[in-house]
Parts: sequence; structure tokens; C-alpha cells
Amino acid sequence: MDIRSQFPVLGRKVYGKELVYLDNAATSQRPLKVLELQERICRESNANVHRAVHALSGEATEYYEDGREAVRRFINAPGRENVILTSGTTASLNLLATCFTERYVGKGDKVVISQAEHHSNIVPWQIALSKAGASLEVIPVDERGELCMDEFRKVLDGRVKLVSVAHVSNVLGIVNPVEEIIREAHSKGIPVALDGAQGIVHQKVDVQALDCDFYAFSGHKIYAPTGIGVLYGKKTFLEEMPPYMGGGDMIDKVTFEKTTYAPLPLKYEAGTPNYVAAACFAPALDFALEAGMDDRIVPYLMDELPKIEGLHLYGNPAGRERKIPLFSFTVDGTHPSDIAQIMDKLGFALRSGHVCAEPLMDVLGVPGIVRASFAPYNTFEECCRFVEALKRVLSMLR
Repeated sequence: MDIRSQFPVLGRKVYGKELVYLDNAATSQRPLKVLELQERICRESNANVHRAVHALSGEATEYYEDGREAVRRFINAPGRENVILTSGTTASLNLLATCFTERYVGKGDKVVISQAEHHSNIVPWQIALSKAGASLEVIPVDERGELCMDEFRKVLDGRVKLVSVAHVSNVLGIVNPVEEIIREAHSKGIPVALDGAQGIVHQKVDVQALDCDFYAFSGHKIYAPTGIGVLYGKKTFLEEMPPYMGGGDMIDKVTFEKTTYAPLPLKYEAGTPNYVAAACFAPALDFALEAGMDDRIVPYLMDELPKIEGLHLYGNPAGRERKIPLFSFTVDGTHPSDIAQIMDKLGFALRSGHVCAEPLMDVLGVPGIVRASFAPYNTFEECCRFVEALKRVLSMLR
């Protein structure tokens, strides 16, 4: 499969230089099949879903539900009712934090997270737990960036109502031992939620095999448009948790005295959904199934980046099979933003800053990092050019 020809943006230039897009952990690019479906729906089938009997509404509804079914198959969810469509991982985790806490968490209880979490798996819990009189328990990471599992096991007591951790860190690029986390937590009767924003892209996710209780991810990181995401949940929890928002489509019957709610999954899908983006899950996930990373990228950069004088690479797991093609680093005597800005002038799109993981930056003792993250449309030749360009930039900054 000629992957790069499917992504028109990869043929453009920035500042007269060929674009090398290495900010995929923030947002991936979209293949032609996704772009074409977006345009076709907007041009031919624009209507509200689930509400009307006319032809366009029927087409829009079919597109929307086809997107949900594509997700169900991709993650092997047992049924469509397990797949809640949201606006992204952040919305999914806010829904979970709010509704799970309201139903299951009381004063003095705890939710366990780790030091390596994205803000979206920290702040929603802080907001919800503060209202319940509950608190967070934070598991440390070691010098490699791996979770301290001995510490994790120590905190699993009767006050812990949920464990919510990243499947893959958006800073460290490490695949966390989620199977072990789920097994240990379930042995104590504690459910587990996974922030799969990075995991869905780089790991084969089978929610039934994992036996996770919740799994959240975004479309825009896996070749779909922005504004669409997923919260997978086991039916027992989704049925017992209260709705997140009220409005159209999530109701069964409304009176001024009482409202009853629609069955799953609509119970959590109030208002007009982003049905165009949801529909695009189908071609996006088809691409994800077909495409594969160049397996030379991770070992090459794990070997070459540390050879650069003064460079500190964050996220170095004991086994390289647990490292995704995401590399965060700092360089002595330089500011991350300076590196990223000059690399941009050479055509390389990178991320810099605290990358929505400020508490982890505090643990690492840095104000921010530079991050290069790769996708299947990135070539090994681009990988080598990245290293050479980085060396050139650092020679200018020192």
C-alpha cells in the first residue's frame, strides 16, 4: 500500500522546505478516504440524526451508526450499547469522572492515577472528587518512566473505587502494563479505566480480552476528524451511572414532573452529535488496520538520540517492545521551544512545552520537553533526516 499518496498534506512545503510531520501524538493527518467521506456527507446528506423520517435524516443516521459499529468492531466491544460517542478523550474522561463519582464514590474514597497522566485524566477527577469529599492517590514512576507496580499494589485497599491510568504515556511513549494493572485491581474488586488516546493508535485494543471496565480515545489521533471520541464502558456500569448531560436524544419521556432516559448508548449522547466525524471512523479505522509502522524507527532513535551531547531522553523502558515511536527530550543549555521553532523553519513539525502533563514535568525536573511522534506515513528516511536536522539546530543554539 502506497501510504503517503493517501495523505495530500504530506506533499506540501513549509518555509520552502518539505514538510516532515512529527506531531502525530497531538493530531494525526487524515487519508483521502476520510476527507472524501467528510465532503460527500456534507454535500449530499447533511441532516440531523435519529429524529426525522425524511431520507436525508435516514442517511445521516446510517452514517453515524456505521461509525459506531466500526468502533465496536475495532475494539471488539460486545455491543453497540457499550460504545458512547463523545467529542474526544477529554470529553470521555470528564463524562466518566462526573458520572462514576456521582454513582460510586463517597467521602474518604479514592481514585488511583499515576504521575504520568495527561491533564485530561487528572483535572476531571479533581473536580468530581472534590465535590464528593474524595481524593486522588498518585502512583509514582521510576527513573525509566515505568510505573512503580509495588507502590500500586500497596494502595489497593477498600477506599479505592477506581483505577484510571494511561494505556500509553503521551510524554514517555511507554506502554504501561495494563493487563497486570487490570488483573491486580480486579482481584480486589476495583474497576479500571484506561486513557487510550495514544494506546488506540499503537496497540491492538481488544476491550474484552483486556477486561478493562472503561476505555477512552479520540478520533483525531487515529486518522479521523477532530470533534469525535469514544468512551467504551461495561454495560453494568453504564446502566447504573447517571446521565452526563440533558437534552435531545438522551430521553425516553419528558414531563415537568419527571424525565426518563433513553437506553444505551443514547443515554449519554445528548444533543446533535458530530455525525460527520463519527461516520469517518469507518474509513479511518480501516486505514489503521491496514497500515503499519516502520519497525526500524524505534531502535534507531533509541540508539541515536542519546548519542547527541547533552540530550536527555525521557521514557526508556526495560523492554523496547514497550516503546512506541514517540520521543520526548531536552538538551542542556537550550530551551525546548527554541529547538522546535528552528526545526519548524527546516520543515519539521514537532511539539514542545509541558504537553498537557505538567505534573510529570515537575517529576522530571524540567519546564517542558521537545516531542517527536511518528505515524505509519512517516518514513525511515524522514527519521534519519530528523536526527541530522536536530544536530544542525543544536549546533546553532549552543
